[in-house]
Order: sequence, then C-alpha cells, then structure tokens
Amino acid sequence: MKHWDITVKGKVQGVYFRLTTKAVADQLGVKGFVLNEPDGTVYIEAEGDDFGLKSLVEYCEEGPDRAEVESVVYEERDELKGFKDFLVLKKRK
Repeated sequence: MKHWDITVKGKVQGVYFRLTTKAVADQLGVKGFVLNEPDGTVYIEAEGDDFGLKSLVEYCEEGPDRAEVESVVYEERDELKGFKDFLVLKKRK
C-alpha cells in the first residue's frame, strides 16, 4: 500500500474530472479524495497498490472527454492516511 499526491494541470475543472476520477478509483480499489484547487488544478490524494496508483495516473493523463490535460505530477508520501473510500470534495478539510 502506498500514498501518492497527484496534481493535474490544464483544462481540468468544469469537465467532470473529479466525478470520472472517482469512478476510475472505485474500479481500481484506490482510496482517497479528489478536489478542485483555486488555481485551476485538480488535486488528488490516493492510496492503493502499485497497479491501482499507476493506472489512476494513466487515467489522469487523459481525463474525461472535454478535459485538456497539460501535465500530471505525482509524489509518493511515506505516511498512509488510511482512507476508507474515494471521495469527491468541494474543498480541502
């Protein structure tokens, strides 16, 4: 089990990016959350196995049909947060 922080840049807000990311994460068994940042990016914290996390990043590189992804940056963190589900959040808690 690993924890990755993922930031997606481009035209990624207002195109159902968060909702489709949740659907993909749920299929992959990845837990965490996704939210829109004030700077126009999408931020994801995700926990899962290597396959699930890599597959989620691959999805983020394409995004939903109306998205125009410019870049995806991810960083592995040492600490697991023990998420129970994958949530779509309005803002950071």
